[in-house]
Amino acid sequence: MDRRLVILFLTIFIDLMGFGIFIPVIPIYARELHASDALVGDLGALFSVMMFIFTPVWGTVSDRMGRVPVIQWALGISALSYVLFAHATTLPLLIISRMLTGAGSGNITAAQAYITDITPPEGRAKAMGLIGAAFGLGFIFGPPMGSFIYTRLGIEWVGYAAAIICVLNMVAVWAFLPESLHQKDTDRKVRITPVTSAIRALKDARFRDLFLISFIFITAFSMMQMTIALLWMDDYHLTKEQIGMMFAAVGVSSAIVQGGLIGWLQRTFGERRLMLYGSLCMAVGLGMIPFIPQAHFISLSIVSISLLALGNGCLSPTILSVLSKNAAQREQGEVLGMNQSFGSLARIAGPALGGRLYGFSHLLPYVSAGAIMLGALYYVRGYYRRQAGAAPATAPGPLL
Repeated sequence: MDRRLVILFLTIFIDLMGFGIFIPVIPIYARELHASDALVGDLGALFSVMMFIFTPVWGTVSDRMGRVPVIQWALGISALSYVLFAHATTLPLLIISRMLTGAGSGNITAAQAYITDITPPEGRAKAMGLIGAAFGLGFIFGPPMGSFIYTRLGIEWVGYAAAIICVLNMVAVWAFLPESLHQKDTDRKVRITPVTSAIRALKDARFRDLFLISFIFITAFSMMQMTIALLWMDDYHLTKEQIGMMFAAVGVSSAIVQGGLIGWLQRTFGERRLMLYGSLCMAVGLGMIPFIPQAHFISLSIVSISLLALGNGCLSPTILSVLSKNAAQREQGEVLGMNQSFGSLARIAGPALGGRLYGFSHLLPYVSAGAIMLGALYYVRGYYRRQAGAAPATAPGPLL
């Protein structure tokens, strides 16, 4: 394997472990600060609002100035946000810290663009799966660590631990990760116009359907992600440590699928079937969550988690691979940044909707998310029918 991919994988893993620390902590701590279920969801949405605004900018900056500087700057901003979180003893401070973290979440876009720089098109789905595997490993180690630190050392050390991880990661990137972009597009303009850019991107036939599929799938997944800690605590009476271990189980499954199986799955089934099967797995895995009886919680939760990991593993790297194949080399960072931006829009809609639905009924976020993924299955089928009947598209101008 390319040494640069190994270094990039370790960089992303360490960063996402720091991010994963907060996954079981935020909903529970927000409740301790007297946040409503709707506001718990809105915390995830506000984080994603900032990602929506800034990820296309980070992507364009990475095309203009290089991938490694963007990764380092994003890590620095994240470290500052985590220090602020350590002192967030009120809801306004908690909200500000999460928004700052969202603004600094540009390293994944730069990492995706880095992969496209150093891998041929036919190997990109497997290489993109490394990012998914790093997400999975971040889920394995991050949430249990966050729950342990929160319970034993207090909320401030959750922030300090994540900040320390970011600083160490910045040093590692500076020391070991070489720049991958050798032909920088210094004429590319950097604009903070997320809404206009999103509308313009939807007019580009090369990417429109893929952006929308990504939006639908991430909306459904994030409806679950922001509320499931509350469900496990309210309906299944899990402790903070047990909730952290459940997220770790999600991470193990994701790492297995995206780190070890995605290359074989793509060769065996092809991109079209992976997207169809992934949508179906997500629909079933999400829909069954609130119907798991307490007597069979562990066994059936493993089934649900496995389906979610398989669905996510089929969809996410495949979408990234197809996007990168459709984009010219000079616009890789911009296109992948725009995809992250649509993902951020989905993470605005999903947590906000999920938190409100959870307030009405604990069943609704998961039943609704399963139904949304059935809609995604239908849309994926339509996308490939349109692709089969379409003439090759000519590449228009920049998205932004």
